[in-house]
Amino acid sequence: MSLPVSLYNSNHDHFVVIAHRGASAYYPENTMGAFKAAYDMGAEMIELDILLSKDGVPVVIHDETLERTTNGKGKVEDYTFDELSRLDAGSWFGAEHSNEQIPSLEEVLQYAKGKIALNIEIKTEAVTDRLKGGIEEKALELVKKYDMQEYVLFSSFDYRAVTHLKELDVNIAVALLYEKQQSKNKRPAQLVEEYRVDAFNCSYRQFSKKWAEQTSEAEIPVFVYTVNSERRMKKMINRGVSGIFSDKPDVLRQLVDNMWKSKGS
Repeated sequence: MSLPVSLYNSNHDHFVVIAHRGASAYYPENTMGAFKAAYDMGAEMIELDILLSKDGVPVVIHDETLERTTNGKGKVEDYTFDELSRLDAGSWFGAEHSNEQIPSLEEVLQYAKGKIALNIEIKTEAVTDRLKGGIEEKALELVKKYDMQEYVLFSSFDYRAVTHLKELDVNIAVALLYEKQQSKNKRPAQLVEEYRVDAFNCSYRQFSKKWAEQTSEAEIPVFVYTVNSERRMKKMINRGVSGIFSDKPDVLRQLVDNMWKSKGS
């Protein structure tokens, strides 16, 4: 089945090696260091998370609070981007990473253009009922500014964000990140049709044989998170996923290349 986005560095195996928050097993997550390392390791896509700063700038960070991954305190939304960018976003991972900062989405797009595709996850905490002027529209405007529409897959656990993105631009690639409560026992194929999305993202634990059969039959690209063991990577690939999010993109890349070579021989 065809992928929902184009890749700059595809090996045409119809499978995507996705670096989860960058090469986050080796570098502090969601930082430029982690993203650059992922690219150097042969990842074909980088997954990152975005929230909004106090002054409305899409910033790359996973948690709505600062304590876990920076030396700041409180909520991301209570600080301007200028204030956030002065925080240390690397020392928690290791003293040698003390120069890492919270990047803006624009900074990541500047780096990724011409190099690597992105999966931009819009965090639930930043989503509102508002269509205009929200995080979805701001992120989409930046993607278009850098002419990266073909190379970006948006996703969110908040189905409002998924709906908003398709209302803003029906042609932008969007994946539904499976969230049980909002899904109301509907099957993946039903959800994909209902929300008019281009792909289905879920945990590897959720991607059962039954779901694999259903999504394969409906020709729905599926991307699963977060897989770091080779045994589990192989299991998911054999189950038919279109891509895997991994903290260790180098391990996944090596495995995929070896599997590809053995198929070709």
